[in-house]
Parts: sequence; C-alpha cells; structure tokens
Amino acid sequence: MRRLHLLQLDSVPVVVRTQYLPLFSRLGPYRAALLDEIAYDSDEWFEAWSHEASLLPVEMEPWLRWSKQSAREGETWGRLYTLAQKDPDYIESVLGQVKARGPLAAKDLEDPRRRSGDWWGSRSIGSVALDWLFRIGVLGVRRDRRFVKQFDLLERIVPPEIRALPTPSFEASLDELLLRSARAHGIATADCLVDYFRLPVRPAKARLEILVEDGKLERNSVEGWAKPAYRHPDSKLPRRIDATALLSPFDPVVWNRKRIAALFDFDYRIEIYVPQKKRQYGYYVLPLLMGDRLVARFDLKTDREKGVLRVFAAHVEEGVNVADVAAAAAGELRLLGRFLGAESLVIGRRGNLATALRSESRGGR
Repeated sequence: MRRLHLLQLDSVPVVVRTQYLPLFSRLGPYRAALLDEIAYDSDEWFEAWSHEASLLPVEMEPWLRWSKQSAREGETWGRLYTLAQKDPDYIESVLGQVKARGPLAAKDLEDPRRRSGDWWGSRSIGSVALDWLFRIGVLGVRRDRRFVKQFDLLERIVPPEIRALPTPSFEASLDELLLRSARAHGIATADCLVDYFRLPVRPAKARLEILVEDGKLERNSVEGWAKPAYRHPDSKLPRRIDATALLSPFDPVVWNRKRIAALFDFDYRIEIYVPQKKRQYGYYVLPLLMGDRLVARFDLKTDREKGVLRVFAAHVEEGVNVADVAAAAAGELRLLGRFLGAESLVIGRRGNLATALRSESRGGR
C-alpha cells in the first residue's frame, strides 16, 4: 500500500471485488480478510474519494482536505451541496444520529426519507445526506464483510494525531500527491500523474513545472511518446522484470487506458456496459502481465456455489510465444483459483489462446 498509495474500490464481485486483486497480483495468494481487518477494524486505511472511491493510508488524510473544502464551498458535488443548502436541519439531524448511534447505513436512520423517480434516482434523501457528510470530511466509511457501507464519524476512524496536523495549502497538497503519483508510476506523462489521484487538471499541471524547477521531478522524453514525461528522482530502472501477474480492470497498472496503449501497445476497455453481442473479449476481462509486456487477457468469473473459476475466453496478443503464455497463464489462473477458494478451473473454447491454455491446464494438474 505504501508503494501504491491507494486501492480503488468497486462493488462488482464477478471474480472478486476489485480491491482484493491488486494485492494478489503483487503478492500471490494472501489471506484476503487481512485487507478488511487493516482497513475497517484497525483503521490503518480509510475510504476517500480520490481515484474514484478508494482506500488510502490514514496518514494521507491531511493531503486530501482540499477536496473536502471544495465540496463545502459548492465547487464540486453540486447536487449534494444543493441538498445541504436546502435542508440544513435534516443534515444536522442525520449527523446527530451518527454521533449517537453510529456506524449507520441509510436504512438505519430514523427518517431516511425514501423517494424514487426524481433527480436523485432511487436513493433516499438520508443516503444523499450521509454522502454529503462523507464528501465534506465529517463522516467516514466502515464496511462489514459483505461490503455493506456504514457511516461513522471520521474522528473515530482517522487517529487524533493525524487529524491534529495542520491543514496543508492547496498547492502543497497537489505537490505531495503528484510526487506520490510519480513514485508509483516510475515515469509518466502529466495526464497520468494528474489522473492517479484525480486532481484538478490545470492547477496540478502547473505545479508539475514548479516541481521540476525545484528538482523534485525530472522531465524526460520517451521514445514513441509525443508528450514529455516526468520521473521521480528516486525511481530506478530495473535490469530486468520477472513479473507474471493477472491484473484487475481497476489495477493502477491498467486503469489509465491511454498509458497502457502508449507503454504496451495494448488496447483495453471494460466491456461490462457493452451489449453482449458487441463485446470483443468478454464481460470482465483481466489482462496478463509477463515481464514488461501485457500479453493476453481472460474473461473470468468465479462460480462460488460450485467452487469453480471459469475462463469463458482466453486471448493472446500478436507476436508472443503462445506456449510460454499458456504455461504462465495456467499457473497464474491456478493461483487465482486458490486465492478465491475455487477447487477447479474450467476453460471454455473462446479465444485464440483457449486450446493451448486447456492443454497446459490439464498438464499442470
């Protein structure tokens, strides 16, 4: 987590909820409950809106206060701000209930004010109120082992010694987050560095030039890249990369699609919202990293009732050794199955890697 700085959250459990996968990709099978214990029992991590909904180390809380202030002033989250201005008494009532009874979900409120079909969609006004209090940094999030969200006072989650730290300036916060982003990337364009924590684009890019002038970042050129790149001075160029890993669609390695196209010549998108007949590779597709290349992708699903990891489709990229990829993929899929508690691996026939993968998988059992 200290290297990544954040884990993106997502509730879609097709394989497993995405926050568990980046750690598996780097560590192999681990005790998944440890993530929940660290984040929601020990409160070493906390939820914040950063690269979408994310988990971050609690010591990063001061560097994100600028976004909470932006919400308070109505610069972001306009609909939530509108509710807060329209009905401050109700907001205060919801906060009072969390103080007295928290952690609470919206359904646990005394008056959740259920409604549907309007501009809030199907959400209750109570849910919107809790969300607003979260956006402005008054409330934090706890989750049970079913990923059900409850809200508690942030002061009960983030330790007092961190909350007591002075609030950094907006510029200092941007600098810190950009430097963390640079350390996580190794080398990246300005767009990638800004996207990592979803920073406001114009002011963040302006700070990059100041960081270069101060010697905290280096400006580089990368062969084949039209835009300049930035490198953290502590970044090291490894002699070789021996990685083999399946990656979540929300893994930091692949979440910026322009970056992976430029680095790996790998065209990748999530096809969850694409009609089935128009999908090219599948519903929930995990790329495979081998060395310094993305070489294949797999449409996966965990069948929890039957204890099976299903591979609906397996595709290999052009110009790579199919046998080598099949052998590596079979090993990684078996590891993933073990991590998920799946007793068997079932491989379908779709994709130009499926035949070799089935053969390799049978030989490896």
